[in-house]
Amino acid sequence: MEYDKSSIHRLKRIEGQIKGVLGMMEQGKDCREVVTQLSAARNAIDRAMGVIVSANLEKCVRENVVKGEGTDHLVKEAVNLLIKSR
Repeated sequence: MEYDKSSIHRLKRIEGQIKGVLGMMEQGKDCREVVTQLSAARNAIDRAMGVIVSANLEKCVRENVVKGEGTDHLVKEAVNLLIKSR
């Protein structure tokens, strides 16, 4: 699958968040501040996974519709991916 630029950009922002957390830890920042930033990064990762799975699902459904094939299994697979990621 080819990933769009917005998904890649989203992950680069998350990478920046993680680097920021590392910097906070090296500076000896308060535990609550570090955990808050880690939680924000985790939420961003969850959103990124949702965006990537939904884009892939859309692409696969469109391809199957053009081919005249069913799409139920694609939706189930996408849901399972999201459930396993939690």
